Amino acid sequence: MKIDQEKSDFLDDMIRHWQEQNLLTEEDAARLKTSYEAKTFDWRRLAQYSFWIAMACGVIALGSLLVDNKVLAYLERLLDASDLLISILSAAAATLLYYFGFKRKRTQPLRVFSNEALIFTAVMLTANAVAYLGKSLGKDSDHFSTLILVSALVYGVLAVTFKSRLIWIFTLISIGAWFGTETGYLSRDNMYFLGMNYPLRFTVFGLFVTACSFLLKRNARLAMFFQVNYVSGMVYLFVSMWLLSVFGNFGSLEQWYSVSQLSLFYWGLISAAACVISIFIGLKYRDEIAREFGITFLFINLYTRYFEYFWDSWHKALFFAVLAGSFWLIGRRAEKIWNLEFLKK
Repeated sequence: MKIDQEKSDFLDDMIRHWQEQNLLTEEDAARLKTSYEAKTFDWRRLAQYSFWIAMACGVIALGSLLVDNKVLAYLERLLDASDLLISILSAAAATLLYYFGFKRKRTQPLRVFSNEALIFTAVMLTANAVAYLGKSLGKDSDHFSTLILVSALVYGVLAVTFKSRLIWIFTLISIGAWFGTETGYLSRDNMYFLGMNYPLRFTVFGLFVTACSFLLKRNARLAMFFQVNYVSGMVYLFVSMWLLSVFGNFGSLEQWYSVSQLSLFYWGLISAAACVISIFIGLKYRDEIAREFGITFLFINLYTRYFEYFWDSWHKALFFAVLAGSFWLIGRRAEKIWNLEFLKK
């Protein structure tokens, strides 16, 4: 069996440790080592990154065309198409790509990244179809969040129908975009909705998405989306709480500039407490996602507070010396864990 070099090194260290503890004989160890082989190059990862770069470049190329007035004028003269016709053409192209993408997933399942690239392109065309449909039906309306909600519903139906986690991710992104624009529309752009600014609103939204993950887990048909939904909910939650710890519940930068960062200390405490709770839940219930998010954002919060409170008051030499020392200690501890030194004691 061929495995990554990192996994091969880990197995070598474990087999050596078991030999030292007399849990394996030399013959058993040799037999185990012959059962796997380190890959010389990770072609899978290269394929994954190549398709990601190709899709990103495609989006940038399309965006560059759409902001060029000369190109837009030429396309208008060439196509002379109505918004409704553009929507229909985009929907037809998306349908074809969905068909070929999911057909290839069944017939050529090993071509994971090229199949996902087709589906990603179809998702972009779906968004374009919905946008132009809304543009043709409501030229005088500024209620754009309705279009985003329609696209979220379309993505949700497609994700469940074709059992696609990639489309489910776009469903969650669209729902988040709809939530932000709809609350902004209802609050008439005064930056507050029910007394909450955007970071506080999305903290509540993140909690809701995370809680819904466990409801999905109980549903046999939707259980496959549990992990994607859970990770997305945690991203919404912890990024929003971090922003809340920086900006507080202020609706404008002018209000935020008028107060000291120390006055927002309690938001930092709340954010850090949420991280600790997440770590505790992760350790108690062996939930790696909760544990990793808790640890990661606890460090982010601590270093954010460090920059906020000591950047102006400390000499820069002392500031960066302490920063360097802290990262050295973290790196040294991580190195010990990586080298399995705790098993050799």
